[in-house]
Amino acid sequence: MKYISLRCKKHSVTVFLCFVFSMPLISQNTINSNSNEFWNHVRFGGGIGLSFGDGFFSGTLAPSAVYQINPIAALGVGLSGTYNTSRDFYKSAILGGSLIGLINPIREVQLSAEFEELNVSRNWDSRTGLEDENYWYPALFLGVGYSNGPVTLGIRYDVLYDDYKSIYSDPWVPFVRVYF
Repeated sequence: MKYISLRCKKHSVTVFLCFVFSMPLISQNTINSNSNEFWNHVRFGGGIGLSFGDGFFSGTLAPSAVYQINPIAALGVGLSGTYNTSRDFYKSAILGGSLIGLINPIREVQLSAEFEELNVSRNWDSRTGLEDENYWYPALFLGVGYSNGPVTLGIRYDVLYDDYKSIYSDPWVPFVRVYF
């Protein structure tokens, strides 16, 4: 009888130890599975801008990522960097970030809301008589676009637009948005 009782205890201890030591493996597999599931819903993209003319140059790089909550809605974050120069007038560097929400009520139509916070550093040519500037500028864009695959073309409106501080010449801003 003692032999059977001791043998049952050995089996119980063995089963218990196997259970305890296998839990981290099961947990790790679950974490990796959830992590992969998260990254399967993330899409990367953003925008690149370049414009130049008679003594003017502007370049923008704006990477972003969105998490596709479901086939209709996505939420994301972005970074933005712009350099502008206008010969004999000014140079500026604009850096910031944004939060974006996207809704596709139907596949071809994309509605967006994007809050952007930018730090503007503008250095005026001494001949202009203007004082250099460094300030933060918020923008809240509401937009609509036409989507075809990963590309969306549209227009957005800055509801917080300020004629004197905005980096955009108009509250209406066209956009091309790409997410893969």
